[in-house]
Amino acid sequence: MLTRIAIVWMFGLVILSTASAADGRVAWWATTEALTHKLTPQPDLSALATAAAADAPSADVKVDATIVFQTMLGMGASLEATTCSNLWRMLPEDRELLMTQLVDPASGIGMNLMRVCIGSSDFTGDPWYTYNDLDPGVTDTGLRRFSIRKDKAYVLPMLRLALRKNPKLLFFASPWSPPGWMKTSGSVIGGSLLPKYYSVYADYFVRFVRSYQAEGVPIYAVTVQNEPGVDRQKEKDPKWFYPSCHWTGEQERDFIRDHLGPAFRRAGLKTKIWCYDHNYNLVAQGDDAGLPHPRTILSDPRAAAFVDGVAFHGYVGEPGGMTAFHQEFPRKPIHFTEGSVFGFDGAGQLLDRLRNWASSYNAWVVMLDDQGKPNNGPFPATHAIVKLNSKTLQPERLLEYYVYGQFMRFVQRGAVRIESTSARADLKHVAFRNPDGKLVLVVVHCGTQESTVRVGAGAQAFSPQVLGKSINTFVWTP
Repeated sequence: MLTRIAIVWMFGLVILSTASAADGRVAWWATTEALTHKLTPQPDLSALATAAAADAPSADVKVDATIVFQTMLGMGASLEATTCSNLWRMLPEDRELLMTQLVDPASGIGMNLMRVCIGSSDFTGDPWYTYNDLDPGVTDTGLRRFSIRKDKAYVLPMLRLALRKNPKLLFFASPWSPPGWMKTSGSVIGGSLLPKYYSVYADYFVRFVRSYQAEGVPIYAVTVQNEPGVDRQKEKDPKWFYPSCHWTGEQERDFIRDHLGPAFRRAGLKTKIWCYDHNYNLVAQGDDAGLPHPRTILSDPRAAAFVDGVAFHGYVGEPGGMTAFHQEFPRKPIHFTEGSVFGFDGAGQLLDRLRNWASSYNAWVVMLDDQGKPNNGPFPATHAIVKLNSKTLQPERLLEYYVYGQFMRFVQRGAVRIESTSARADLKHVAFRNPDGKLVLVVVHCGTQESTVRVGAGAQAFSPQVLGKSINTFVWTP
């Protein structure tokens, strides 16, 4: 029996309730570029039983659940310092409501995988910091002065709030820099980790995971370095100075194989290690090492044994780089860990990443205020997923919120991507089979006028009349 999800808007909160619907019905939600529809439920469709509907020549979108691809871990964004500080500025009741709208799987858009930072990223209003900052010339190989105290001000409270709203939420964490005293630069700005501190830095990761666990925030996975190709010490303009650390593929391979992996094993930690965490260009381009970097790591069997997945960003190269890498290393999950999509076209970009073997997706920065703050880094940003009014401290859910909702609310953890094809240039699409057995099809209609879209799936077919410039999610029982 197909369960239909009815949505009621009450005081700005999405409330989802279940109501039974007859077999052969397709539930449907839509968001338009002009926001005339905002995850708006449409009348149920009839899924007519036909002979091999997916093979019918008249089908505009064909779904084949017998052809399967990657299994989804989750989708979400980041709870970095900028977002957490803006949440902290809000009134408690408003903060509770917004977090519900972000992560609650029943009455929000159901983000269930969030990225957090190990120390400072470039998006923060505070001075850069790590968990073991020392005066010049001082070292602390025993990590006696290690402390996550600064995260307790507002970051950890927001992570615990998110986890309370969605107990199945998973966190993965990335550092922008080791402590400066461990590096060739003597600073969090650029340079590389000195090999003599590899073991100490591995222990630093262990301390971080254990400290967050003690605060009620378990860490599902870590990446070794955010964007390991970046070295901001090389910049002439100080505006580009922000936490960074350069790693070659060989350095990260050795660190994982000989230090981080064994340290996690000795500590009995179940936290997974994802390598690379940078762009998916096929060959090196400037600071972007591209696929040769993770290839170096996974080509070493001893290092690969400690690596659970490979993390990619989307600033250089094309999503097909992930497919190329999957073909080389088909047993290693691929995670898209940073790269927001914006506007109506962003739905198609997100869809392309999912169609190229990404087992997870994370946008970067959930909330900026209407001044693009706080942001001490060099990358200007005008909006994210939610905008905070700096005077009233009221949040505004932007188009991106609803675009993400068309995917995140409906594609469950453990869903398997299945085959979907179309010959129509105005349609983009991706399909999944959820663990509960239901099928999910997201169709982005790029045309400006209403259009009938004939969908064929096995022995079923249905024909919605979709709006121009719309994102449409269909859910049904095969």
